[in-house]
Amino acid sequence: MFISLKPPEQRLGSTTQNVIDRIRPRLSAIPGIRLFVFAAQDIRAGGRQSDSDYQYTLTSTDLDLLQKWAPIVGKRMETVEGITDVSSDRDPGGLQLNLTIDRKAASSLGVRVQDIDNALNNAFSQRQISTIYTQRNQYQVVLETLPHYQNDPSDLDHVFVAGANGVQVPLSAVVHYTRGLSPLAVYHSGSFPSTTVSFGLLPNVPLEVATANIQRAVDELHMPEGIRASFEGNAGDFRKTTGRQPLLILAALIAMYIVLGVLYESLLHPLTIISTLPSAGLGALLALQVTNSPLTIIAFVGIILLIGIVKKNGIMIVDFALEAERHRGLSSEDAIFEACIARFRPILMTTLAALFAGLPLILAMGPGTELRRPLGITIIGGLFVSQILTLYTTPVIYLLIDRLRRRREAVPSAAPAE
Repeated sequence: MFISLKPPEQRLGSTTQNVIDRIRPRLSAIPGIRLFVFAAQDIRAGGRQSDSDYQYTLTSTDLDLLQKWAPIVGKRMETVEGITDVSSDRDPGGLQLNLTIDRKAASSLGVRVQDIDNALNNAFSQRQISTIYTQRNQYQVVLETLPHYQNDPSDLDHVFVAGANGVQVPLSAVVHYTRGLSPLAVYHSGSFPSTTVSFGLLPNVPLEVATANIQRAVDELHMPEGIRASFEGNAGDFRKTTGRQPLLILAALIAMYIVLGVLYESLLHPLTIISTLPSAGLGALLALQVTNSPLTIIAFVGIILLIGIVKKNGIMIVDFALEAERHRGLSSEDAIFEACIARFRPILMTTLAALFAGLPLILAMGPGTELRRPLGITIIGGLFVSQILTLYTTPVIYLLIDRLRRRREAVPSAAPAE
């Protein structure tokens, strides 16, 4: 069933996930059926279609081993805190009939194993035995037993196989059958059999916390080496992205340090500018926590943008102070003090301009606003906190680095022995 929600302005601020969280407890109380609710997506990042938003996939080259451990992992995931709507694409309820050839009886009756295979092939596999050609078309001739003789194992009594001297022997005389169960389908990831266990998140549970709980619970099972387990789809992409985020931030800092080092012809003063970034990151994370917003990919993009927006405060102060030192001969204390006073108004104006530009991302209403809102929250939170702190921390770090530089230059070199 597909449910279309009212426009966002008519939902009193309720998001799609809020609606799902409200109706899920009522659906779970309906006896005799399991109902799963998730937001429809035009594009699913990897993974196959499932009953929930996130997937955890088990793969193995040994199908029997996979069928043994897949239900164990599914039961264990049902006890993990923070997730709900746990289901599996494994359906073991298919009926199966296992045939065992009585070789002694077949040998005494002169029945060959190949004749038994041919008889089963002719009766049930829709074997093509010929082609009828006409003037305008051609027709394939398919051999099989009548449909009403294909519904019960007792119908094997109507299948005969050739024995000694051409005598027709009932198949049930040389074959014993047992009933069993078999999966209705065997899914594959790549070229290996796989089983996918899908799950959803409870309200206010971050995906990072849920995946960590699942991984810890599965590790406690100590599965054999023949099975490989991994997160797929949105959950897998999230884990890959979070693992690369520190490298992206480090690469951005290194690139900025190199550019600033070339600009100021110094290896130490770029550190003064980079020192303004931790306060921006702290403000962004505090803003996300206060608004109860998750650290999504969009929020992370906002943190990357803060690196370019916030560092301009340090650039404006340090650039003015260095020019005052090099061209007017001011001391470091006087130069940084004059830079803070002279650059306070442009710093405040540019910060307020960027801050007010982010307000529409938070206050906007309509489709897609929940995707853009974390971007505005991180930008405004980072700018607000960094504006308060960097005006005090930047001069302190500037003077500290300058003292370290002067102390290093003042160390006398060793005099040559006479």
